[in-house]
Amino acid sequence: MSMIRDLRAAVRPSPRKSNTPYSTYDSTRDPSASSAVVDCAVYRGGRRVKDEPCLTPHEAMLEVRRGGGFAWIGLHEPTEEEFAGIAAEFGLHPLAVEDAVHAHQRPKLERYDDTLFAVFKTIHYVEHAELTATSEVVETGEVMCFTGRDFVITVRHGGKGSLRALRHRLEEDSELLAKGPSSVLHAIADHVVDGYIAVAEAVQDDIDEVEIDVFSAPSKGSPRSSDAGRIYQLKREVLEFKRAVAPLLRPMQLLSERPMRLVEPDVQKYFRDVADHLARVHEEVVGFDELLNSILQANLAQATVAQNEDMRKITSWAAIIAVPTAVCGVYGMNFDHMPELGWKYGYPMVLGAIAVICLAIHRTLKRNGWL
Repeated sequence: MSMIRDLRAAVRPSPRKSNTPYSTYDSTRDPSASSAVVDCAVYRGGRRVKDEPCLTPHEAMLEVRRGGGFAWIGLHEPTEEEFAGIAAEFGLHPLAVEDAVHAHQRPKLERYDDTLFAVFKTIHYVEHAELTATSEVVETGEVMCFTGRDFVITVRHGGKGSLRALRHRLEEDSELLAKGPSSVLHAIADHVVDGYIAVAEAVQDDIDEVEIDVFSAPSKGSPRSSDAGRIYQLKREVLEFKRAVAPLLRPMQLLSERPMRLVEPDVQKYFRDVADHLARVHEEVVGFDELLNSILQANLAQATVAQNEDMRKITSWAAIIAVPTAVCGVYGMNFDHMPELGWKYGYPMVLGAIAVICLAIHRTLKRNGWL
């Protein structure tokens, strides 16, 4: 047991200290230098304490300790050096910090002491004039959220999925924002899932377009193979969508059903609505995948039928051409005694017989649907 306690102490981050200087955002920092911090503010009673200038994370925590409330710090693609000071200030676990910096994480919900760490995959629909075999349909990003008793830290990766509009919308709803950091976590989850719903509707339109093209009569110069490439590309994009939605089901269930110290009971009710919307999107995405499988199989079956029809036509014409080839081959032999060689009307009779036989074969094959 003592060994286990020693191991826990080794991996447990040091507690926050109110008198520790914040080296990354001290007063000597060049204000014109680029920073990963997009916005940093303190909220008390559901309202932002100071609008301008933007606080540094260290100043925000000093304000929280002085008058209560919570701090919300937003970052975009921070480096290890930029995030090191924030991690030390708020006592974030090294494993969660590593995930937040390097990104490319699976959606999940983890608890480290008094901090919840949630990972969300954001999905953005890529507009395109025409769906092709190389079209990008969805673009993914990530939002990591550290939620503590008196702080929220959001780390965003990717060019899309800005949380600025969400922050402004929350600031207008002081009643919800007054419920604390868990209200911000809910707002982010709801924002991400609403994005899933919008993307699902757009992807549905693309699938409908492909389905109509596959089951309509093919135009001249447009082979069925081009439809197969479009279907396969769309299926790959739907799979990317599925990887963002499916792993998030369990975290949303936990947030909506299991009591947590860091989630207010009133806010937990809102997570149930998010979980319901996510379940609906997941069903739609699974349906997209199955429907695309059916469309792809139908397209391949159509291609097989078209190949069979082509082969039957080729075989039919080969059978017709075989008649004159056989007759002419026989009469091309160098023999003295052959039927009708000395007859005046032998040549036209042979040509007429060839024509009659070929017409009979053509009529028979056409009546049977081979031509």
